[in-house]
Amino acid sequence: MSSTSVREFVLKEVPDWNDEVIATARFKAFSGQRSDWEPKFQFWKNLILKIARHFSLAIIHPSQVKNEWFNRGGLTPLCFDDVLFVMYNEGDVVRSVDLVDAASGRLTQLFRKVRSLMARSAATPEILLKDHVILMEVLKDKADEVIKLLSESHWTSSCIITMKKFQDKCGGQDEASAVLSFLTGRGKALYLSISKNEFTEGVKVSLSPAAVSSISSLDYDVLHLIWTVEKLQLQLDIIDRHYEMSRKSALASLHSGNKTVALRHAKQLKLTKESREKCTSLLNRVEEVLSLIENAESTKKVSEAIQIGAQAIKKNKISVEELQLCLEELEESIDLQKQAEKVIVPSYTGIDDEDIEEEFKKLEQEVECERPKPTVSKTGVNEPAASESAESLRVAFSTIGLNDGQATALAISDTVVPDRSNESKHPMLESA
Repeated sequence: MSSTSVREFVLKEVPDWNDEVIATARFKAFSGQRSDWEPKFQFWKNLILKIARHFSLAIIHPSQVKNEWFNRGGLTPLCFDDVLFVMYNEGDVVRSVDLVDAASGRLTQLFRKVRSLMARSAATPEILLKDHVILMEVLKDKADEVIKLLSESHWTSSCIITMKKFQDKCGGQDEASAVLSFLTGRGKALYLSISKNEFTEGVKVSLSPAAVSSISSLDYDVLHLIWTVEKLQLQLDIIDRHYEMSRKSALASLHSGNKTVALRHAKQLKLTKESREKCTSLLNRVEEVLSLIENAESTKKVSEAIQIGAQAIKKNKISVEELQLCLEELEESIDLQKQAEKVIVPSYTGIDDEDIEEEFKKLEQEVECERPKPTVSKTGVNEPAASESAESLRVAFSTIGLNDGQATALAISDTVVPDRSNESKHPMLESA
């Protein structure tokens, strides 16, 4: 994000930004009691938050804000240091060094909180300008947005996600660290890591109003499975790119008439297909295990819900007739859901293995389709092929009683070939 974009946004939000009289008053330093400069403070605070929300910036650098965003021909607001310091004392902004490290233990987190409180009392406006600061209101909005995005792809009450995916959801490594610290401090997320084949980091996030549950041994296994799925998916993408490169090279070799090189690329295509099938098979098995785990969790939730429902029935003295009506409505909803799943979920059939010759023939057919077809003369009278065709048709029609004029007309009309443009079709490697 450029400072020019921010200044353009400021001009739209503050129409009188370039008014010299008003700007001079706004850019002055604070003086007197708070009641004297409170309106000016609120103006700068709201403007900073508007810019941060518009550009989705939870982390800002105070010196950049002062010297680039709010620069008017070399003049910067003298009150900015005081604005930032007041926001810091009121908890609207925190320094990046004050954030709790979610990867550390509880004792370390507690020690860091105490140290942060001690450092807050010793902080000065000059110190704030040298560090990155986090806008807590914007950070809360970003954390809510991340949970909303995760809820759209997970139907359970909590989910486990790799740190890489979490960073992608947050928009960067620094933003992810701030969001994770915020969620951890409110009991909505926990950091976890494993060291099996590779060191893998992940986050367990609560998607419900309740706090996130503690880390279990199953959570570590789930994180490893999710990490495996991501690695396999990345490998599939690499295989697809290699397949496309080999296909283009084979086609280019056929175009140039070099069938030996084309056959070599056809063999590479075959090997790439086999590699993709193995990778896809493993990916499907891992995803099946993850699905079984999610279904088991769902079954557990349903069992707990049934127990709660039974207690509620006893407590509220619900009649058998009312319960039966609810069960019938529930059964109808389940039937509709099953019908929808049959329509939505596609059926996949296995792909027959093809040898190198068949792959090579496909490439030759593809090259043949791409070659321009010669157009036949509309009259066809002076063409040797047309003359022979007309003569043969004339003889054939004479046997069934047509005169020479009729036969000639029919023969000439049959030799007219409409010009059609055939688009060449390239075989695409379907995703599993």
